[in-house]
Amino acid sequence: MQNIALKHIIICLLGVLLVFKAHSQNVLTLKEAEQMALANYGTIKARINQLNSSKAYLTETKTEYLPDVTLSGQQDYGTVNSQIGPLYGLGGFATASSGPLTGNTNWSAAFGSLYLTNVNWNVFAFGRATEKVKVQQRTVNLNEADLAQEQFQHEVRVAGAYLSLLAAQQLSKAQQDNLNRTLDVQKVVYARVVNGLNPGVDSSQANAEVANARIALTNAQETEAEQANILAQYLTIAPKDFVLDSIFNTKPPANADPQSNMSLQDHPTLRFYENRIKQSDEQAKYLSTFSYPTVTLFGVFQGRGSGFNSGFETNSNDYTDDYFSGVKPTVYNYLLGVGITWNITNPIRVHYQVKAQKFTSAEAKDEYDLVSQQLQDQQILAETRISNALKNFRQVPTEVKAANDVFIQKSAQYKNGLANIVDFTQALYELNRAEVDNYVARNNVWQALLYKAAATGDFGIFINNF
Repeated sequence: MQNIALKHIIICLLGVLLVFKAHSQNVLTLKEAEQMALANYGTIKARINQLNSSKAYLTETKTEYLPDVTLSGQQDYGTVNSQIGPLYGLGGFATASSGPLTGNTNWSAAFGSLYLTNVNWNVFAFGRATEKVKVQQRTVNLNEADLAQEQFQHEVRVAGAYLSLLAAQQLSKAQQDNLNRTLDVQKVVYARVVNGLNPGVDSSQANAEVANARIALTNAQETEAEQANILAQYLTIAPKDFVLDSIFNTKPPANADPQSNMSLQDHPTLRFYENRIKQSDEQAKYLSTFSYPTVTLFGVFQGRGSGFNSGFETNSNDYTDDYFSGVKPTVYNYLLGVGITWNITNPIRVHYQVKAQKFTSAEAKDEYDLVSQQLQDQQILAETRISNALKNFRQVPTEVKAANDVFIQKSAQYKNGLANIVDFTQALYELNRAEVDNYVARNNVWQALLYKAAATGDFGIFINNF
């Protein structure tokens, strides 16, 4: 019999261990939640694509240094009648026929060809190409800062949602415990009413307390479901019953008021605004280069073929309609040159474009100053919130113990007819409130620490403080 009992005990222990192991595997830690959120959240993916796009465009912008090289080839069939007179090829709707002047139209036609290589190189434009590359590099830097800012803000959002869900779960637990106690009170009241030891109105009071406890539990569960839904949205997964790390409920941070080594200027949000200013300033420099002329080197090399022979001007039959004779180049020309172009009215337009861009820079600077001041104020408030959260955290054990002692006392007194139902239910209410205060106070210490991490821009003082 002893061996059988021992086997049963061992089997039960193994079952408990397996259940505990399975449960622990399903726990979603905060760091796991952060990794999942950073990998899957839509705005972060969008920022990554935005950054990759700007990097690709930066590579393309660097090709502005290269000359334009155009290769062209054409093969035609037609007549070569010409006449003296002006001609403008508006929109390209005109032919470029060249031949002898004749009194009548000659319908003799042959093949012709033109092969062309054209090079244009803006060798000097007062740094326009260089400034364009710098503008795009600033855009890349801005998008990198935007990505870092979005990642930091999302880390804070996920941590806040995680802590809020933990608090909601604890409040649901507190209301469930309160309902269980209320049901026990109801049983005691019923027993005394049935035995005539207390008036019947006590049972009505007990019923009201049970109903109230059920409503409070339902409301707490609804809040828990809402917080779980918010966390699921941040993780981009379907809502479910999350099993979270209980460390935030069992102990305070290792260092409740850590000091960040990060300067205010290194805050991810301020770095984003700083890069906005730099990108706008660089854009103003780039626009100013359009006030100046452009020096261009150009060259042309061409080969031309024709089915019309050199004697066609005096002999209208001196041509061939053979395709290969017409498209084979027989004459070559080249041209080299240097030119300068300058729209002398550009400085007027560019002046106002640069002026407008400088106002954009001033706007970004004003926003930088505003955010900087807000973050400084938030850091001051963070210290206050941590101090107050720690004060409450130290007080709640006394509140819980006192409320529990009073509840035990009033319960015993009511059972022995020494207290009325009002005193009993008041003690029940006080114990429930003390338990809620306890859960809230524990969570608020971590929330205050998260607020400080958000204000300083150093998420490490929160995530590495377990």
